[in-house]
Amino acid sequence: MKERKKQTLQELLCEMEPYFKSLSYNKQRTKVYHDGWAEIGRFMTENSIEYYEAQVGNAFSEKVLRNRLYSELNKKEKDLIRCANVLTEFQISGYFKVRSVLKNYKFNGEIGEVVISYLTYRKMKGMSEDTVHNNKLYLHRFLEYLNSKQIMSLAALDKSHIHGFINGLGFYSKSTVHCMLSSLRGFLNYLYDHRFLDRNLTYLIPKSSYKKEVRLPTTYTKEEIHQLLKSVDRSSPKGKRDFAMILLAARLGLRASDICGLNFDNIYWETNTIHLTQKKTKEKIELPLLIEIGNAIIDYLKFGRPESDLPFIFLRAGQPYDKLEEPTLHSIVSFYLREAKIENVKKKKHGPHALRHSLAGILLEKKTPLPVISEVLGHANTESTKAYLRIDLASLRQCALEVFPLKTPLFQEVN
Repeated sequence: MKERKKQTLQELLCEMEPYFKSLSYNKQRTKVYHDGWAEIGRFMTENSIEYYEAQVGNAFSEKVLRNRLYSELNKKEKDLIRCANVLTEFQISGYFKVRSVLKNYKFNGEIGEVVISYLTYRKMKGMSEDTVHNNKLYLHRFLEYLNSKQIMSLAALDKSHIHGFINGLGFYSKSTVHCMLSSLRGFLNYLYDHRFLDRNLTYLIPKSSYKKEVRLPTTYTKEEIHQLLKSVDRSSPKGKRDFAMILLAARLGLRASDICGLNFDNIYWETNTIHLTQKKTKEKIELPLLIEIGNAIIDYLKFGRPESDLPFIFLRAGQPYDKLEEPTLHSIVSFYLREAKIENVKKKKHGPHALRHSLAGILLEKKTPLPVISEVLGHANTESTKAYLRIDLASLRQCALEVFPLKTPLFQEVN
């Protein structure tokens, strides 16, 4: 196996940045990590250490411990050791275990029990975990408001309480208010449809005019994609794996979740096709197994993949050889985009989804019909694909109207 490339602390932090941001830590926790890594940087400077590796993290931790037990450390000292462990774990595996405390939402009383039954109903209807979680968050806020007004039963609920809750949403963002109103409307509908209330109070919920602004997709040119693929060193097992995954994103537009979840049953070698159910949309798609992708996967399976009984094709490069996680794939693509020396890469999105956008852009340049692009990307309908029309500059220029010069007495020269 090829020797691991040495990294300065700054290089390691730059590589880890996209993954760290994806964890969405609050500002206070983020500052703890940044301060800890700065402390490690000072330690390395004081000891004339150029490259970070596991031994450096261990030496820093020993300095913090000073022959004491870990249980004897204060919170700040434990955080410093955690910062060192995170660096080492990411450098070796491409991710680190997240320690978080999930808030326990309590739904007490008659109304709380009905909210729980509603959330269960939503799950049975096939709503995604994220949607149900958001409903849970917003309805818990509604329940807290009712409790503050001593409203403990549905029989005591009337329009003044609905209005009172809605009027208190003014300090939230427009998107949050929109989501809260939507969750409350759904809950009130449920109460009426299931005979918890004898009248439908949804008419009290104002319609929200909020529309999420769709950002302009980040794309890379065909030449830049070639440059990216060329930057991958395929002499190592890790390089073979990374190359195959990047090809799946760049040539077929697969999402990170589908690439990481790809298993042996998804590939039909006899027909050179890939069949899978997309994790995000639950829609089934069939894509061609292009020759270069097939060869790249075979190269990884024969000469790069660790021995494992797991059904997933792509595994972590280091032990334990588990399924590769999506944030790690984001870090991999980000790393090679920087290695490829692509211009202005810092000002662009640099994860696997940017490669998906780029494929759409390349297909548009080739005048590929929108329904075909929609099918390639696995969209449920062409409405989702229409967002990419904004990056088809050649077609947009054809729509531009000629601007004629103004000739009115106001602009004529006065004799």
